[in-house]
Amino acid sequence: MNIQKEPFMDSSYLQQYAKSADDSTLFDGAALTDKQRALIAKVDEYGIAWAERAFKHDREASFPMDNYKDLHEMGFLGLCVPERLGGLGADYRTYMLVASRIAYYCGSTANTFNMHNANSLWTADMVDDMRLTDEQRASHERNRALHYGNMLQGKIYSQPFSEGSGAAAGKHPFGTIAKRQDGGWLINGKKIFASLSGSADYYGVLCTEDVSEPTYANTMFIAVPADAQGVSIVGDWDPLGMRGTVSRSLLFKDVFVPDTAEMMPRGVYIKAAARYPHMFMTLTPCYIGLAQAAYDFSVAYLRGEVEGVNVKRRMYPTKQVGIAQMYIKLQQAWALFHRVTSEFKANPSRGERMRAYACQHTIMEYCAEIASAAVRVCGGQAMLKTFPLERMFRDSRCGALMLPWTSEICIDRLGHGLLYNEGERD
Repeated sequence: MNIQKEPFMDSSYLQQYAKSADDSTLFDGAALTDKQRALIAKVDEYGIAWAERAFKHDREASFPMDNYKDLHEMGFLGLCVPERLGGLGADYRTYMLVASRIAYYCGSTANTFNMHNANSLWTADMVDDMRLTDEQRASHERNRALHYGNMLQGKIYSQPFSEGSGAAAGKHPFGTIAKRQDGGWLINGKKIFASLSGSADYYGVLCTEDVSEPTYANTMFIAVPADAQGVSIVGDWDPLGMRGTVSRSLLFKDVFVPDTAEMMPRGVYIKAAARYPHMFMTLTPCYIGLAQAAYDFSVAYLRGEVEGVNVKRRMYPTKQVGIAQMYIKLQQAWALFHRVTSEFKANPSRGERMRAYACQHTIMEYCAEIASAAVRVCGGQAMLKTFPLERMFRDSRCGALMLPWTSEICIDRLGHGLLYNEGERD
């Protein structure tokens, strides 16, 4: 027998890697505040009506405008507008918690609410915390006060990202171009999968300033009125899921907007994106809320507590095992969600950035897996369109495709980021 003798493997590398263990285990979680609980409770007052309307909007692929009238009545169109400017003053984690509860009732409403809300969330505290010139700060204060006022009056904003290229993933500059004009900008380009197209009052367009040899650093964030001359909507909308988002294509042909249309000062967007990478995972709550809804429906269904289901199925071992497996994945997803949303800050550590990618990927994939398991566990009757589960199943599959952090992009960045330190090359 060949028995290895001392000394064994040199394990001094653990002196360094124990810091990685600390990063994963030493975490001071953030409990919900009274304000967060109150806002979630407000969603619950309206949520059942949204869940009931979701059937119609899914079948028709129609925008849930009635839900937005409710959101306006609730003050939620100004959820992340600072209190001093008339809004509710929700910070990043508060938004993520509230959005997850909206998704619990209607995925399409949560998905589109993210597009509206990003126009205030991104331009409030994140920009206030950045180094700006006095001129930039003054113009930004003027511009956002105008747009926040629009939101508080009930105007809906969108934020079209995708162009059918790698721009939304940060691979190269956006193809939509903003050319400087006297007193404003001339916009030309196209956006696909433009959520709220035809329903939003303003489109917060990410575009590239017309300069020689532009880079991603030349990205502009400009609000284009939906009724501006040169704005048109083309194509159909008949997708697998998230049908109520109505994400048809937007065309911009020589669309002029004034300087007040700037949602961020020139050159600030890319700096904000680098400083606050968590800003790109604000679709995550849409899918953790959806996963919770699929799980809760399954429990109610197996207990015979869903209208139209008078037979209990909870006594079968296969059903119990299925529910247990769904619950485990759900709790894993929630644990990551709460940790990562509690870690939001300027210039997060490498570990915090990696966890954000892991959180996004886990929730997007687990949502689809939980919804798929729910269909199997509940059985054939639950596939009928009189129940919400088949819609949840279809909606859940869309999360992994959402730019700018698709599931594949998260895996790519995780694999590289975990094996290479900053600046390392082979």
